[in-house]
Amino acid sequence: MGQLMENYISEAEEALLHTYNRYQIVLDRGEGVYLYDLEGKKYLDFVAGIAVFALGYSCEEYKQTLKDQTDKLLHTSNYYYNVPAIEAAKKLKKLSGMDRVFFTNSGAEAVEGAIKTARKYAFLKDGKTDHEIVAMNHSFHGRTMGALSVTGNPHYREAFEPGIGNIRFADYNDIESVKKLVNDKTCAILLETVQGEGGLTPATEEFLKEIRKICDEKDILMILDEIQCGMGRTGFDFAWQKYGVKPDVMTTAKALGCGVPVGAFLMTEKVGTHSLVAGDHGTTYGGNPLACAAVNKVCEIFERDDISGHVREVSPYMWDKLEELKAKHPKIKEHRGAGFMQGLVFEEPVAPVINKALENGLILINAGSNILRFVPPLVIEKKHVDEMVSILDKCIED
Repeated sequence: MGQLMENYISEAEEALLHTYNRYQIVLDRGEGVYLYDLEGKKYLDFVAGIAVFALGYSCEEYKQTLKDQTDKLLHTSNYYYNVPAIEAAKKLKKLSGMDRVFFTNSGAEAVEGAIKTARKYAFLKDGKTDHEIVAMNHSFHGRTMGALSVTGNPHYREAFEPGIGNIRFADYNDIESVKKLVNDKTCAILLETVQGEGGLTPATEEFLKEIRKICDEKDILMILDEIQCGMGRTGFDFAWQKYGVKPDVMTTAKALGCGVPVGAFLMTEKVGTHSLVAGDHGTTYGGNPLACAAVNKVCEIFERDDISGHVREVSPYMWDKLEELKAKHPKIKEHRGAGFMQGLVFEEPVAPVINKALENGLILINAGSNILRFVPPLVIEKKHVDEMVSILDKCIED
């Protein structure tokens, strides 16, 4: 490492709150599916800012859209209408098949809004405030207090308990464990369509359909968290569309803005007219013109260029190549995932492999201590998969 990067890292450690154990590089710019550090070293990026940069780093029309919007208007607050938010909502409704949109600043905020929606929906039915939400073990929904409360990893929650309360945890893909927890107080069942931090595990079709059935029978809300697995990552605009199991409320973020911080929670018309009203929820920055200009352009490109179709075309190739890697290396025990959201489960911690890959110009991250996570830009080609596997193969051997 050169002196310039060392200096910046030293300054960061003195100025920033130490809540991340960062990798020892300072990234400077991106081009295509590659990143470059301050010293000009090139890295093949299979992280995409944690499933954010779906379009890669050189989408000129996306960048121009942001430049044009900065020349017009960055912020108005939600006391007024703005055209980018209106256009973005229309396009997002078309991609998702949902009816009402609330723009947030992040995925965690989207989950907060979904939780409030479910509790208000139930409150309007019986006037009570003791309703429960069934969430899933090994889930991850964010770091704010509400999102943290429904995150099924005790390690993340223990220092911050009691949380918002009235949350019960079932086992993912185990419908009987869900049925045991559902009662007259249940207002929602919340889950990721594909668990991300929990190990790149997709929900089974049967599990989703059974949850949909329970929610319909008891008039409770099915909330699907598509923050990481949505926006084309699994080969569908949203992962639930593969199974046709439509949620009542859905959260999205990450690739929604492709780098601009923005999220959203969406709902059906029924939920929209029987939950949050004026004064129930708000945000100063959410839905501002800059963020929504990004969403508008991203949705336009996704539809026009059939980004989800590209994922369906190329991701099976990545699956096959990772299967070959698994067959070659006994320390790889399992291969999971869907689309460009895949994971290799190792018998030991993967930190040494990630660090070795970084030395060799490949950016990877983990999902738990022993799982390598692959969430590349959705525009990668087979040649990029070959390059990644070639580097990774040598790093595992080393």
